[in-house]
Amino acid sequence: KVEAFAGQRAVAVSAGDNHSLALTADGAVFTWGEGGHGCLGHGEDLSNQLLPKKIEAFAGQRVVAVSAGGSYSLAITTDGAVWSWGR
Repeated sequence: KVEAFAGQRAVAVSAGDNHSLALTADGAVFTWGEGGHGCLGHGEDLSNQLLPKKIEAFAGQRVVAVSAGGSYSLAITTDGAVWSWGR
């Protein structure tokens, strides 16, 4: 059980080689793991994240799907836009 999600309802998860993503019922995306190559989606901060951290770039948007690859991540927002970050 990932305690960082207490009070949140995760509706989807995906794992890459060394990072993970979770999508919550309210459309927020959280990432954790190795931050190299920008795969966690926290801008210039490439540090590793031991605990799930919300991707602030999606503020004001609702994400409906997430997927992780080796060292990259993808998301789809309600307007049908596809977002990709990492390498």
